[in-house]
Amino acid sequence: MFLLLFTVASFGQSVNNGLVKGTVVDGYSGVSGIYVINVETEAAAITANDGSFTVAAKLGETLLFAGMQYKSVRVLLTDQLFRNGVLEQRLYPIMNELNEVVIKRYDHINAVDLGLVPAGQRKYSAAERRLEGASALNPSASADGSGMAGGSVSADPIFNMFSGRTAMLKKELVNEKKEGFRRQLERMFTESYIENKLEIPADYIKGFEYYAVDNDKFTKILETKNRITIEFLLSELATKYKVIIASQTK
Repeated sequence: MFLLLFTVASFGQSVNNGLVKGTVVDGYSGVSGIYVINVETEAAAITANDGSFTVAAKLGETLLFAGMQYKSVRVLLTDQLFRNGVLEQRLYPIMNELNEVVIKRYDHINAVDLGLVPAGQRKYSAAERRLEGASALNPSASADGSGMAGGSVSADPIFNMFSGRTAMLKKELVNEKKEGFRRQLERMFTESYIENKLEIPADYIKGFEYYAVDNDKFTKILETKNRITIEFLLSELATKYKVIIASQTK
């Protein structure tokens, strides 16, 4: 009878009404921004600034802990993992180890030293070059086009400012970056994945891709190329996008 009561009390402390409370640490302090995912039910949470989280789970289920710069960990929930009803999980940073590094210096073989490219020159995309040309003032440009430096200013940027061309080119630059993110998303996830896994209708897949890359939080995660966190956030966006589709088809 004593053992039975002890077991019941212990299980009650560990999982309260189907919720697991815990903290993610890295050995020094709590870690924020870590995804805690119930592998069986796909319920998920993100750790707060102090590393704390609360996620729907029960004993016998598995939690996946994943985050940028940390090794992912899967934990089977057992009663022995809890201390005072709280689960504490430690994560370890990802360390890139190389068996051997051989460094050879070829400082003399580059475009700058060969005189092909001016030193310190920045690389521009097509949209960036057009915007630079439309908005940069050239104090050495002459008003009569003779090329004489007389302290005058090229009229093109001023004209573009009033005509709205500069604003249009800025928007073009933003669109160019979003298109780059969309192509990256296409390379990472096939249309079959989006249609079958995320349950986005085939006719809406392209629209969903543009909807996803229009989200600043998602594009920042996309730049990290961390597939686990990208999939998690992409699933959240898919849920919201399906609500939009449903409202439009009523």
